[in-house]
Amino acid sequence: MILPDLGPLWLTLHLALVTTAILVVIGTPLAWWLAHTRSRAKSAVEAVTALPLVLPPTVLGFYLLVFLSPTSPIGSLWVSLTGGTLTFSFTGLVVASVFYSLPFTVQPLQGAFETIGRGPLEAGATLRASPLDTFFTIAAPMAARGYLTATVLTFAHTIGEFGVVLMVGGNITGKTKVISIAIYEHVETINYADAHILSAGLLVFSFLVLLFVYTANRRFPIHLG
Repeated sequence: MILPDLGPLWLTLHLALVTTAILVVIGTPLAWWLAHTRSRAKSAVEAVTALPLVLPPTVLGFYLLVFLSPTSPIGSLWVSLTGGTLTFSFTGLVVASVFYSLPFTVQPLQGAFETIGRGPLEAGATLRASPLDTFFTIAAPMAARGYLTATVLTFAHTIGEFGVVLMVGGNITGKTKVISIAIYEHVETINYADAHILSAGLLVFSFLVLLFVYTANRRFPIHLG
């Protein structure tokens, strides 16, 4: 058996790693705010965060394509700074993936922060711990399951992207051609053997990811000293 070109696989893994790291960083304060705020804007922010779950990827991809194009303010600023375009580039794929996978990071973290409750945080405050100390020594360890779920689901969801990636990145070998695009290309050229290999790999990977998340959440409870 001859393996298909694995370049899209490595590009996909790279994209998923970068996207997951960015989303954990920016998703944490957003999820924390959503878990504790009483602002009237909470429902609107939650709706915006969850949009990628209900929008067709092509719709989201189209608006991201417009938003990142060289004629948009963001796109033209990027061109003036770097000389390259955000669209049809790896950086553009990262930006699009961050928007597309946002709910898979924020929602598990928001749920974990809400579960903690106010008691442990108020206990930290009575010990004169700063809000930052309280977060890193109390809240973050107690939300470890949420972080595990958010990280694994975000990584897996980014790997399976298709519509958004196709709209924003196109199909440029070695630059934007991720594994889902490669599968689509193999099917278009009636190369079902390579499409089977890549699709089966994604299927097994997705199953193992979910199995890991459910098993870890069930067997390894978080204990604090």
